[in-house]
Amino acid sequence: MTAAGHLPWRRRALPLALWLLLLGLAVLQIARTPFNADLSAFLPAAPDARQRLLIEQIHSGMPSRTLLMGIAGGDATARAQASRELARALRGSGRFDQVNNGETEGWAGFGQWLFEHRYQLSPAVTPARFTADGLREAIAESTSLLGTPAGNAIKPLLDRDPSGETQRIAESLIPARSPKTEAGVWAGRQQPRALLMATIGATGADIDSQAAAIATVQQAFAPLAARGLTLQLSGAPVFSVDSRARIEREVHVLAIAGALLMSLLLLLAFASPKALAVAALPVATGVLAGIAAVSLGFGSVHGMTLGFGSALLGESVDYAIYYLIQSRRDDQGRGGWTAWVRGSWPTVRLGLFTSICGFAALLFSGFPGLAQLGVFSVAGLVAAALTTRFVLPAVMPDGARGSGLIRWLGHAAHAVVAGLPRLRVPVLVLGAAAAVLLWQRGDLWRADLASLSPVPRSAIELDEQLRADLTAGDSGTLVVVQGPDVETTLQRAEAAAARLEALVDRGVIGGFDSVTRFLPSQATQQRRIDALPQGPALQAALAQATVGGPLPAARLAPFVDEVARARQARPLALADLKDSAVAPLVDALLLRRADGSASALLPVQPARDAIDIAALGAALQGLADTQVLDIGTELRGLYDRYLGEAQAQALLGALGVVLLMALWLRSWRRLLAVCQPLLLAVLLSMGTLAALGVPMGILHLVGLLLVVAVGSNYALFFDMLREGHDASGATGATLVLSNDDTLASLLLANVTTVASFGLLAMSSIPVLSAIGMVVAPGALLGLLLAATFAPRTATAAVTENRPS
Repeated sequence: MTAAGHLPWRRRALPLALWLLLLGLAVLQIARTPFNADLSAFLPAAPDARQRLLIEQIHSGMPSRTLLMGIAGGDATARAQASRELARALRGSGRFDQVNNGETEGWAGFGQWLFEHRYQLSPAVTPARFTADGLREAIAESTSLLGTPAGNAIKPLLDRDPSGETQRIAESLIPARSPKTEAGVWAGRQQPRALLMATIGATGADIDSQAAAIATVQQAFAPLAARGLTLQLSGAPVFSVDSRARIEREVHVLAIAGALLMSLLLLLAFASPKALAVAALPVATGVLAGIAAVSLGFGSVHGMTLGFGSALLGESVDYAIYYLIQSRRDDQGRGGWTAWVRGSWPTVRLGLFTSICGFAALLFSGFPGLAQLGVFSVAGLVAAALTTRFVLPAVMPDGARGSGLIRWLGHAAHAVVAGLPRLRVPVLVLGAAAAVLLWQRGDLWRADLASLSPVPRSAIELDEQLRADLTAGDSGTLVVVQGPDVETTLQRAEAAAARLEALVDRGVIGGFDSVTRFLPSQATQQRRIDALPQGPALQAALAQATVGGPLPAARLAPFVDEVARARQARPLALADLKDSAVAPLVDALLLRRADGSASALLPVQPARDAIDIAALGAALQGLADTQVLDIGTELRGLYDRYLGEAQAQALLGALGVVLLMALWLRSWRRLLAVCQPLLLAVLLSMGTLAALGVPMGILHLVGLLLVVAVGSNYALFFDMLREGHDASGATGATLVLSNDDTLASLLLANVTTVASFGLLAMSSIPVLSAIGMVVAPGALLGLLLAATFAPRTATAAVTENRPS
C-alpha cells in the first residue's frame, strides 16, 4: 500500500479480476434462464393432495384453456355468418381441441362417435330394455319425438336405433342452462353479439402456446373486422397472456425509469460522471447476482422478481453512496478507503446482516414467488455490499471528488437532524395511536390472491358478461373423485354421479358433467354389453313389440345387426379414445398422473344463483376418496394459510435482526436506540395503510421487511456517530470523516430509495405497487425517526463536531 492510501496495482487487479469473472458467470447463467409471469408462482410449492388438485386445475384444467369470444356490430345475420367463418377457421388451425358456436355442424364428429358406441355409453341399456315391453315403450318414445324439433335428428337414425339410445345419451349431455340461439348460432342475452367458446389444446401453464392461439383468433377475425364487426376476447388464457405482457412492459419501463432517475440524482449530487459510473457497479452487480441466484435455485425467474429488482436499486445504491461520500479525503488529507473500512464498513456490514436476517424469512415461504424475492434480495444485497467493499476502493480509493449538491445535502440534513429530537413525544403518541388502530382493525390483513392479478377491471367485467351470455360457469365447484388407477377412479365417479343425479332431480343442483358419460368404467360397459340379447331373442322381442305399431319389425333389421355387432365389441379403454372427437373432453375431466393414479372431476352447475356446498357434501358422504372442491373458498383458505406462515416467518426474521444487533452492540441502551425507530416506522406505515382502508397482504409484508432492512442502516449510522464508536462497539475508533458528509450520504441514500420505490408504487401491477406504497414512505420515516431517536451524544456530535 502506498503512503497516500492507494492500492498498488497488484492489489487492485485481484478483486477486479474475481469480480469480472463472477459477473461473466452470472451473465452466462442468465443467458440460459427462462423468464415467466405465471401467477401460479404465488401458489404453494409443496401442496397437499387437496391443493395439488387445485393447482392442477389452475395449470391445465378446462377453465385455464377456455377462450370466450363475442362478435359485436352489424345485424344478426352478419354476426351469425362471421361466427360460422371464424369457427371454421379456428377448427382448421389445429390449435384448439373444441370450437363451439351453437351450430350443429361443429358436433358432427362428436355425434358420430357417440352413435357408434351408444350401447357402451347409454345408461338405459339393461336386460329389461330389450324385452318386448321394454322395446315397445322405447320405440313409442322415439316415434313420439318425430313431430318435435328433435325429429329431424332422430328420423335418420330410427331404423338403426329405434330404442333411442343416442337420444338418451344426448339428453344427459344437455347443460342445465344453454345459451340463446339466433340465426343458428349462439347469441348474447344482454347485448347484440354472436358468441363462441374455444378450448385451447395447450395447457394453461404454456403461455406461449396460449398467446399463439389468441393470435390465431385475431388473425382469423381480421378479414371480418373490415365488415364493421368487433371481436371481444376473454377467458383465463387472455388474462394470462395479457398479464405477462403487462408485467414485461412494466418491468422494462420501471428499470429504465429507475436507472434514469438514479443517474440524475447521483449526477446532481456528485457532479461527476465517473462517480456516477462507479456508483452503478454495486447496483448492476447486485441485480445480476440476484437474477443468477434465482435462476440457479428455481430454474426460471418470475417477472415480479425482475420488477422487484428494479426497486432494489434504491437500497443497493445506498452502499455506493456511503462509500463515495464517506471515503472522501478532507483538507488535511485524512480519510480515503482505509479510513472508511475502519470506521464505516463495520456499520454497513451490520446493516447488511440485519437485511439478510429480515429477507431470510422469505426463503422459507411456501410460495415460490416469495421465495424468489428472498433469494434475489439476499444474493443481490450481499453482492452489492461486497462490490462496494472490495471493488470500489480499487477503482476510486478516495471516494467522489466532485462536490455537486453534497455540501448542500449535508447542511440540509444537519438542520433537520438538529431539530428532530424535539418531536420525540409527539412521534411516540402517533406510534401509540397507530398501535391502537391496528389492534382495533381485526380485518387489516384481508387481501387475497385476486389482489395480485394485474388484470384491469374492464377486462373482468367483459368476462362476466360473456359468461352470463354463455351461461358458462367457471366450474368453481367440483366434485373430485380419486383412485389408485383409472378403472377404480371411474367406478367411484359413477357412484358419485348417481348421488348427483338425485340432487338434480330434487333441484338442489342444476346439473353436472362427468367423464363417465364418455368413458364409463370397464365393469359398467361390460354389464351393458352383457345386457344385449342374442339375435333370435331380439327378433322375437321385436316381433311382439311392433305389433300394431308404426314401425314393422322387418324395417328394423339394421337395428338387429347393430346390436349383434355391439355384443362382439369389447369395452372402450382410455387408449381407444386417442385422437377421437371426445378425447379433449375426457382429458379435461380425467387427470392422470405418472404413478398411475387418477382424479375424475365432476363440475357442478347451480340450480339457481349459488350451490349449497353443505348439502352437496352431505349427499356424497361415505363415498371413497370423494370430496367437494370449492375453488374460490380453497384459494382464499390457501392464501390465508400462507399469509399466516409469512407473518410468523417475518416475526422470526425480525427477532433474528434484534438478536443480531444485541450481540453486536452489546448495550441495551444502544439496542433500544436502534430498534425504537424501526418499530415506530413499521407501526406508522401500517397505521397509515389501515387509516386509508388499504387491505394488506403478503406483498405489503415484504415491503415492511424492506422498511426494516433500510431503516436499520440509518439507525446504525446514527449509533456510529455517538462518541466515535464504530458498529462493533469499540470505543476510541477514530471516524475520519465529516459528520455533514455522513448525514449527506444518509440523506442521498434515502432520497434514492424513496424515489425508486415511489416509482414502484405508481405501477399498475398490484404486486409491485403494494411493495412500493409501503417502502417509499416507510424508508423516509426510517431516516427521520432514526434521527429523532438518535442518542443525545450522537446529535451533540453532529452539532459540535460539524466542520466550519
